[in-house]
Amino acid sequence: MPAPSSTRPSSRSLYRDIRARIGDGSYAAGMALPSTRALAAERGVSRGTVSLVYEQLASDGFVDTRPGAATRVAAGAADRIRAQGRGAAASEPQRQQPDSGRLSAFAQRLQAMPLRPAAPDPAGVIDFVYGPLAGRDFPTLPWLKALRRAEGQRSQRLEYASPLGAPELRQALQQHLHQTRGLACSTAQILIVNGSQHALDLCARLLLNPGDPVVVENPGYRMAHQVFEAYGAQLLCADVDDDGLQTAQLAALTAQAPARLAYVTPGHQFPLGGYLPMARRHALLDWAHAQRCWVIEDDYDSDYRYGVRPEPSLLSLDSADCVIHVGTFSKTLSPQLRLGYMVLPPALASLFAQAKLLTDRHTATGPQRALAQLIDDGSYARHVRRMRRKQHARQQALLQALERHLGTQVRIQGAASGLHLSVWFPGLAASQEAQLVQAAAQRGVRVYPISPLYRQPAGHAQAGVVMGYALLDLPEIERGVQRLAEALQSLR
Repeated sequence: MPAPSSTRPSSRSLYRDIRARIGDGSYAAGMALPSTRALAAERGVSRGTVSLVYEQLASDGFVDTRPGAATRVAAGAADRIRAQGRGAAASEPQRQQPDSGRLSAFAQRLQAMPLRPAAPDPAGVIDFVYGPLAGRDFPTLPWLKALRRAEGQRSQRLEYASPLGAPELRQALQQHLHQTRGLACSTAQILIVNGSQHALDLCARLLLNPGDPVVVENPGYRMAHQVFEAYGAQLLCADVDDDGLQTAQLAALTAQAPARLAYVTPGHQFPLGGYLPMARRHALLDWAHAQRCWVIEDDYDSDYRYGVRPEPSLLSLDSADCVIHVGTFSKTLSPQLRLGYMVLPPALASLFAQAKLLTDRHTATGPQRALAQLIDDGSYARHVRRMRRKQHARQQALLQALERHLGTQVRIQGAASGLHLSVWFPGLAASQEAQLVQAAAQRGVRVYPISPLYRQPAGHAQAGVVMGYALLDLPEIERGVQRLAEALQSLR
């Protein structure tokens, strides 16, 4: 339907804006739109203009209006708008990409990367995604109580805080890391960041130049690889086995040029789940010292250990101040909090704080102070113990369901710790992964192929998937594996 016939750009712009927000779900079905008075004041137009736009939206069937009642989004309006958009897109030329000549080299590299957010699940789909946690597991009452106390202590002077992070949280973290990871560090070495991805971006920004070699695990964490590639790094891929990074390959990989940086997940290799043994930890550090290479130790989910004895972290073994320890609360509390931390070598701490000052000034202080209270009063430790029991129960349910429905048709890796399993299908070639994923999706279950996590196409011969379980309850896990077994059977 056409926009309002008024020639004033303000009414046309307002119509299109509201229509677009209905189409993308920002204004959901049944939601009340702002009053004509409030919207007119916000947009700097007359109430008559807003009334005209609302009347046109009602005429087009996108909103419902009743005398004396708020204007509300009509049921099915979003679907109709999206359908109209698809029809328009079919008849209009495709939107062009920005002229690469007007973009930086960083932007051009970023433009070429397949960075796509995950699509939301339709109703009834069982999603074995890795990363999200179940909302019902969040410690809502302790968190709200701590957050109210933190906000109630707000200072009279509202100003930018230290980029290093809230002193209370850094002090609490110092004690927490000493007790749980055996790390001895000063608060001056701790930098609070907006999740581990922010930490990786700071490392790439400050430690790499275009063309610098970076050692990564193969297979490995794709988002880490992509942030290094975005800054122009040359990735050197070290293979992974059941014990994690094969350190014996490091010398050959860097024979032509020393590496500037190495990114590793020694506590729980992603995605295969290996736990780097002590001999390899020392070998990695000896190599890094000889190379004058920085090592990023991504400690992303070490709170979840089920069948492995914790070994000293790389940072606690480091005698040359080359290890950067990265941790996150995304796997114990919520990815939505965007709270992580770095333990930096003393020589890097002030530099990283300066970079953080330029990029985002500081991480939100209220959640930092609330988390510090939870750590100090023991609530966080109790929550982690409870979550470890729940996640272990989910993992056992997944293992048992795989054994019950698939048996010898699968091989499992990574069951000693973490929030996911790598599941291999010896009877399927790697080239059949996409078929398996599609067949599972047709039966209402999502699984994720392991191939994209390999840097070389020939990195594995068998089909495999990564199956996370932190989002699901036990009956869902059972039903999901049963559907996956049906999908596998359909391929045979």
